[in-house]
Amino acid sequence: MNNILVVEDDPRVADFLQRGLRAEGYGVQLARTGTEGLALARGGEPALLILDLMLPGISGLELCQTMRAEGHHVPVLMLTAMSSLEDKVDGLRLGADDYLTKPFAFEELLARIEALLRRGREQRVKASSLQVADLVLDRERMQVTRAGQPIALTAKELAFLELLMSAPGRVYSRERILSNVWGTNEDPLTNVVDVYVRRLRAKIDEGHPLALLKTVRGFGYRLDAQEA
Repeated sequence: MNNILVVEDDPRVADFLQRGLRAEGYGVQLARTGTEGLALARGGEPALLILDLMLPGISGLELCQTMRAEGHHVPVLMLTAMSSLEDKVDGLRLGADDYLTKPFAFEELLARIEALLRRGREQRVKASSLQVADLVLDRERMQVTRAGQPIALTAKELAFLELLMSAPGRVYSRERILSNVWGTNEDPLTNVVDVYVRRLRAKIDEGHPLALLKTVRGFGYRLDAQEA
């Protein structure tokens, strides 16, 4: 069963969505505020997130932006009473996958949900392995190879590498790396990131003509196949 997290503060709309989606065979979890919705989205694994734009606590846009910044890739369908192009563009730029303007037909909502879930399944299949140049991470087996040769990595090294390989070329700050790999309780001044960068370089780049793990001075680290 696909579980959908609905974050909606209007009781009538929330009840309508909950009853309608459950009748269609979906599992439904309901949050009334943006803060509650963020906590539930972080703590569970919803197949889809339906967000109202205007919410108590934090807005739907802020919730979506936070989820994306933390590396969550759950499909997001934004609901809004505002139909301006600017609002929709803002939502899409902050990580929403689709928009539906209130009032909406339930049949259209179902069609949008089915399309997003289908797209999510296709992306998960495609993302079962990550590759940058001849470096390959098999997410199913959590195994890494470069030029066909296996590389032994610790759990933290794997998590670090997976983060970098999930967005080749993107620069990750030390703070972002600490948040995603070690959690938010680590001291941002610690040198643990630098230690693990040295370890990864020794394992994935040493002995290869092209170094993939690069330092962007003053910003952080990125992994790509471009020449330095």
